[in-house]
Amino acid sequence: MSYNSDQLSEEELEYLLSRKYEALLRKMSEEKRKRQELEAEARRREMLRMILTPKARERLANLRLVRPDLVRSIEDQLIALAMQGRIKTPITDDQLKAILEDIYSRTRRNVRIRIREK
Repeated sequence: MSYNSDQLSEEELEYLLSRKYEALLRKMSEEKRKRQELEAEARRREMLRMILTPKARERLANLRLVRPDLVRSIEDQLIALAMQGRIKTPITDDQLKAILEDIYSRTRRNVRIRIREK
């Protein structure tokens, strides 16, 4: 870009304005996406608040520290089942323990170590 007497040419001005406009659009779409994610997470937390008792929510929060992927999956399944009316709500801590034990028994791997001596 060249400066003629501290003025920009029309092409340079259009280029700068279009770049600024594109940056503004990107920023706005990013903010909109973040806002939508926050709203979705708030709806999710509210549904879980209705589905689970405080003790059960606390248990999932503790488990989330160790296995966040598993907790997310369990929460998704609980929300889907509650929306379909297939589970009785609210789910107590004892019921959640039973669900977690069932999942653990189905996903547990038996590890055997064999030592072969030559």
